[in-house]
Amino acid sequence: MQRRHFIAGLTAMSALPMTLNRARAQQATAPMEDPDALLYPGIHGEAFEIPPVDVSLIRPGYRRQLTDYTTTERPGTIVVDTAHRYLYLVAEGGKAMRYGVGIGRDGFTWSGRGEIRLKREWPTWTPPSEMIVRQPELEPYRNGMAPGLDNPLGARALYIFQDGRDTLYRVHGTSDPATIGLAVSSGCVRLINQDVIDLYSRVPVGSAIVVQQTA
Repeated sequence: MQRRHFIAGLTAMSALPMTLNRARAQQATAPMEDPDALLYPGIHGEAFEIPPVDVSLIRPGYRRQLTDYTTTERPGTIVVDTAHRYLYLVAEGGKAMRYGVGIGRDGFTWSGRGEIRLKREWPTWTPPSEMIVRQPELEPYRNGMAPGLDNPLGARALYIFQDGRDTLYRVHGTSDPATIGLAVSSGCVRLINQDVIDLYSRVPVGSAIVVQQTA
């Protein structure tokens, strides 16, 4: 009995290096963890708790990043490139903070030069009368939808004015990361909530905004 136990022990020990080698090989061939996996954590301490974003739902090119950017616009200007679904916040030294955005579908877009005249945290959403005509189910919100994660404006909104008048277009948040990079909204520029909070913190009232409709 003791001899059999001794031989079994030797067999197990001889197999150990093979097991370790297999484990190392599996580890070496395992897919690399997404480097942006922690880019969009949950946010606590807000009026509403913001859950973390499943970063796999946002293509890498649409994730927030500092990038090279050549422009004649002054630092602090927001530039929305609707053709490529990017929003740039122009920085010094040929750089810009770039965010992926969702934009308005055909027939529901705005372009031009304006300014951010108002900023709101957890804004109330009031659909325009024309939208209610197209979507009668929005009638209950004619006087406004209360703030919250289901509110179409999300956690923050920046209000675009042109020549002193409200264009009714906004840069705002969304809880739906799968819409980033798509033309799905009724004209506004949407960012995931974590990104619009970041942008909101960098952009003072009075900042210039340029929305380009180049193809």
